[in-house]
Amino acid sequence: MSLSDISLTVVAQTAGGGDALMGMLPIILMFVILYFLMIRPQMKKQKEHRNMVAALAKGDEVITAGGICGKVIDVKDNYITLEIGSEAGRPVEVTMQRVAVSTLLPKGTLKAL
Repeated sequence: MSLSDISLTVVAQTAGGGDALMGMLPIILMFVILYFLMIRPQMKKQKEHRNMVAALAKGDEVITAGGICGKVIDVKDNYITLEIGSEAGRPVEVTMQRVAVSTLLPKGTLKAL
């Protein structure tokens, strides 16, 4: 059996209307599974992060995407100022983008500041 015979057989089998739909069913099912296992949870996580960043307030303790832990001391439209420690009695402050915050910590977690 040659390659052309095989391709003719495949074309003849998929020529029927119901058979074509049955042939597409596994691909459609795969996309539905992909949506529920990967896309939907990722969209939910993005929405939670967006709400958390929008609700940042002065006094919150956070961890940034770079791993810096600090207390929010100023909140502006797109930027926040974090107090990350003190040196010689003066606070060390860092200004970052709000979206760089990855985790909101419970109050009192950072007692060393």
